[in-house]
Amino acid sequence: MKIVVLDGFAENPGDLSWDWLGEYGQFAVYERTNADQIYERSKDSDIILTNKTPLNEEILKKLNNLKFIELLSTGFNIIDIDYCKANSIPVSNIPTYSTEAVAQCVFAHILDYTNQVHVHSNSVHNGDWSTSLDFSYTVKPIYELNKKTIGIIGFGKIGKAVSKIAKSFGMNVLVYTNHPIPIPDVEFTDLDNLLKSSDFVTLHCPLTQKTIGLVNKDFLSKMKNTAMLINTSRGPVVDESALAQALKDGTIAAAGLDVMCKEPPEEGNPLFGLENCSITPHIAWAGFETRKRLMEICKENVKAFINGNPVNTVC
Repeated sequence: MKIVVLDGFAENPGDLSWDWLGEYGQFAVYERTNADQIYERSKDSDIILTNKTPLNEEILKKLNNLKFIELLSTGFNIIDIDYCKANSIPVSNIPTYSTEAVAQCVFAHILDYTNQVHVHSNSVHNGDWSTSLDFSYTVKPIYELNKKTIGIIGFGKIGKAVSKIAKSFGMNVLVYTNHPIPIPDVEFTDLDNLLKSSDFVTLHCPLTQKTIGLVNKDFLSKMKNTAMLINTSRGPVVDESALAQALKDGTIAAAGLDVMCKEPPEEGNPLFGLENCSITPHIAWAGFETRKRLMEICKENVKAFINGNPVNTVC
């Protein structure tokens, strides 16, 4: 059995181990794989592990030994699923490994905005507190979360985790979803009401043809001008040009993003340089415990395939 990991660095920058793959045969691990390297590195492999390196029909047709694809992610849009299904190549993903981590990232962005932690820390390090006439000062306004309203768009496992944290802060919770279920202290509502009523709007919907560009000029115009948008779902859910304009002209007050339409983003992205837009480089999933959990699920997926009973299959 030959196994290749096409882009292992993001999952394992050195604090985890791929050695367990040796139980099943020869393996090679590449930190990153460019498009023109995919075939050469994969051509003899029985099993391919990939995170963001795409496997399209053109490549898959050439991989005569391929028997199984293991994703190092939950999303599977980088794989030609139709081809794999038609050719009986099982594909397994890593479900629900990052629920708590992503919910935590949502509130990292929210709290950074409401408490302006980095702004005040920078001020202190720049000497402003040392020269202050008062024992306490603020550089930017600070807000409490208690009694504020958070609007959650999409209510899967992550949306529910966000709701739980929000309620612990004493927030009111509004939810827009196609599949409402009764939950104490959660109000299900339509999208327009959520947008006009929420102080924070956080996106947790899947990326589909219906949700691409969901956050556009019209969407943003319905939000409070004091509201904050948070996106930890998928970048293309947001029209970045429309968001940049809304942040510039005060349509909304702030945004916190962990995902972008193109990753890595191109230089000159319209959101770059905006003080009221915090951007983290798709790190909600990147905590050690989160990646360790991903690796453990990956092990179980590979083991299950070897034993003839694939699990967590998307096709």
